[in-house]
Amino acid sequence: MRLTAVHACAFAAVTFGCFVLIGAASDQDSALLEKARELHRQAPLIDGHNDYPWELRNRGERDFAKLDLRTSLTQLHTDIARLREGGVGGQFWSVYVPSSMAGQDAVRATMEQIDIVHRMNARYPDTFELALTAGDVERIFKAGKIASLIGMEGGHSIDSSLGALRMFHRMGARYMTLTHGTNTPWADSATDQPAHGGLTRFGEEVVREMNWLGMLVDLSHVSPDTMDDALRVSAAPVIFSHSSARGVADHPRNVPDAILQKLPQNGGVVMVTFVGGFVTPETGAYRKAEQAEESRLKNANPGNEAAVRAGLEIWRKAHPAPAATLAQVADHIDHIRKIAGIDHIGLGSDYDGTTSLPKGLEDVSTYPNLTAELLRRKYSDQDIKKILGGNALRVMRAAEKASAKLRSERQASPALIEQLDGGRKTQ
Repeated sequence: MRLTAVHACAFAAVTFGCFVLIGAASDQDSALLEKARELHRQAPLIDGHNDYPWELRNRGERDFAKLDLRTSLTQLHTDIARLREGGVGGQFWSVYVPSSMAGQDAVRATMEQIDIVHRMNARYPDTFELALTAGDVERIFKAGKIASLIGMEGGHSIDSSLGALRMFHRMGARYMTLTHGTNTPWADSATDQPAHGGLTRFGEEVVREMNWLGMLVDLSHVSPDTMDDALRVSAAPVIFSHSSARGVADHPRNVPDAILQKLPQNGGVVMVTFVGGFVTPETGAYRKAEQAEESRLKNANPGNEAAVRAGLEIWRKAHPAPAATLAQVADHIDHIRKIAGIDHIGLGSDYDGTTSLPKGLEDVSTYPNLTAELLRRKYSDQDIKKILGGNALRVMRAAEKASAKLRSERQASPALIEQLDGGRKTQ
């Protein structure tokens, strides 16, 4: 079928925001894209979550020569040229280790991941510089570099130790996700069976100590009860480093409307993710069908996990997950603006942490496509600058201010999980 300009625009609007068209429409979209790039030059785009450090560990054996960011890394979503093309001004690099890695092994591996970020800054000093404060981000951006920030993905990394938490902060970590895919001994995950009803007493102390440090409390991956508890306890704004709106896509990794309604009082920010399964509204029905098939396979193959995994792989090939679109990412932004307000939105792509991305947002070079879509939806320049990074900088400043106040009032907490939670330390 040959597409007319009108048909092409309609098709492109559904797939990736209508950016590559013909005639007058093409001129308009080109103008929006150029304006988007100009906004990125004016204000730092601060992305909440990129997993390049894990890719370097997993694929490159922690050797930059094997995944050199100065080269075109077509097997990844990230390299320097595409970061520049995407107008990235600040990046929270995830120092992720899997939650299956527990205790001292998790602590050691997280230290090694932080080392990767420090070595990356040293290897590419013309491009990256470590940022520890909001002021650092702004200074580095004005100098034409990309501010490197460190985010810990999962409370298992501290092995239930406030001392380890404090030392990670000294190493440069500026947020910690309270859980990853499974519960910690002190907090419930969004994708595990509830064990604590949210935060334990020690979990609350973790949040308070993060406030004391000036470390952002990240609620991506945690259960709604944990979200609620953290909002109640935290003396500083929280973040969701890579989550979207559950009111648009019913996935446990997204933020329920009830939490979004509470966010303005806390001042926090949801950094909207690009992960396909968290973006598309069809994800809820797909997950239910997938879970039904998993239950069927378990009943048919009792005790045979290999058969269940093999059966699920066959099912997924026959039933591919619904594809996400750039326009749907913008729908999440619209929804959060409607429920929580413009001051509570950011971006957290999860590049190099997922294989499922919307068309038009395939890698770090494509952020301006989303900015252009927001311009098409009549977002003001000022509101877009808030989404790009202004809101994240405000939250960082608020956390720094809360830390200064708390440090003037008390010393570091000596609390132990054995004291507060009756000996629950095993991960």
